[in-house]
Amino acid sequence: MYYLTQSVHRNAQIRGNKIATINGDRQHTWSQIKDRVARFAGALRSIGVAEGDRVAILALNSDRYFEYYFGVPWAGACVVPLNIRWSAPENAYSLKDAGAEVLVVDDAFAKMVPALKAQGVNLKTVIFIGEGELPEGMLSYEKLISVHQPCADAYRNNDDLAGIYYTGGTTGFPKGVMLTHSNIWSSAIALVSCINIDENARVLHAAPMFHLADGAMTQGGMLAGAAHVFIPMFTPAATIKAIADKQATHALLVPVMIQMVINDPSVKTADMSSLKFVLYGASPIAEAVLIQAMETFSKAEFGQGYGQTELAPLATFLSPKYHTTTGPNTGKLKSAGQAIPCVEIRIVNEDAEELPLGEIGEIVVKGPNAMAGYWNKPEETAVSLRNGWVHTGDAGYMDDEGFVFLVDRVKDMIVSGGENVYSAEVENAVSNHPAVDQVVVIGIPSEEWGEQVHAEVILKAGQTATPEDIIAKTKEYIANYKCPRSVTFRTEPFPLSGAGKLLKRDVRKPYWEGKDRQIN
Repeated sequence: MYYLTQSVHRNAQIRGNKIATINGDRQHTWSQIKDRVARFAGALRSIGVAEGDRVAILALNSDRYFEYYFGVPWAGACVVPLNIRWSAPENAYSLKDAGAEVLVVDDAFAKMVPALKAQGVNLKTVIFIGEGELPEGMLSYEKLISVHQPCADAYRNNDDLAGIYYTGGTTGFPKGVMLTHSNIWSSAIALVSCINIDENARVLHAAPMFHLADGAMTQGGMLAGAAHVFIPMFTPAATIKAIADKQATHALLVPVMIQMVINDPSVKTADMSSLKFVLYGASPIAEAVLIQAMETFSKAEFGQGYGQTELAPLATFLSPKYHTTTGPNTGKLKSAGQAIPCVEIRIVNEDAEELPLGEIGEIVVKGPNAMAGYWNKPEETAVSLRNGWVHTGDAGYMDDEGFVFLVDRVKDMIVSGGENVYSAEVENAVSNHPAVDQVVVIGIPSEEWGEQVHAEVILKAGQTATPEDIIAKTKEYIANYKCPRSVTFRTEPFPLSGAGKLLKRDVRKPYWEGKDRQIN
């Protein structure tokens, strides 16, 4: 039986007096964490949260966010972590789609609650986990914990729904990935086997905790019995300071974060000696940046994880021994690694037939980490999940040692700064500008973000607009990171196939000339 609260029970039992969480000057032991988790679960039940209900959270990183991840399943409910970078309309859609009537917020997002309600979200209860004064109409997290007795664990397990994680949508609307306890547990146990983590480790949470990449580190660290260090959000200075002051040993950082840290002047004088492992992923990393990072954190091993939300989230791993530019293991730095334990990977053609080694096709993944499907979206589920295989939408090839190399994307998806952006979402937002007749959104190379969102626009006859006009309009509808960073106006029609289908690859082609792959 696989259940995510198992690690809470075990760690309290065998490491009860050891430090579990470090949030600024606040620390809790494992025994305290178990008590707080069980009391939070008791509070949720007292306000009417029933088996299988969805409890959402919109907050920056903290030890209370960590407790939420275990208190909700302890109560028998399902987590719904909301994207802190999304706009109120985007998160309102997710809340309504999930049917979440309980929302947990902190100081940074309490002010968004009125906007969510204005969008028609039925929030019966809002719980405040912030440090400041309790906003009117909300319940205090700490008071709930203090006045409620610990309740018994509901022991949700195996194929029970553990969480709904919202990602961008190919149709322009977010879609909720349904992950079970087995999905999340299997990905976490595979990660533990890859990153050399044990009960003496301290996991730094600098990447956003709503993201499943950090979620994997949360669950992996829990299985290992490691302590957890939190900073509210990533900044280079805060990350460097946390490693130095709190003696963090393991950190998950997306490539753009790594680049910002190694370029920060303070890293040259800070004590980084505690750092033993850097896990990176979410987007490819430039080889020069990776080599510089390995030189900066000379005592740390590096590992790359590749996957997606639909895989809870891991599919492949590039182990530390292949992070080298000399010796027999060279030549793999540009790969995404090999299949993690418990996972099978194939490269297939359009008919889902496996291709020979070296041929480019779609990467598909099968294993206990494969999602249960998309919440309330059976048609999209049928497209992405076929016979147990998750179709990733990424194009690549495999060599004779099972290393996977990414070269392109099948889906119209852009990865900018580690965040997925679906072009349909951006195109829908751009189309709201009254001067726009047609728009195609693509990803183009960016030194800073890997890829940046770019819009090619055809204006209506007699209409005018500036790139700034277009970008400003999109910000009314979608998160800032999804908005175009550049806009090109064109007069010639977009290229079409003989069947009248848009050839988006031909629109992208001029921007990727001279590149050995069509993604960054």
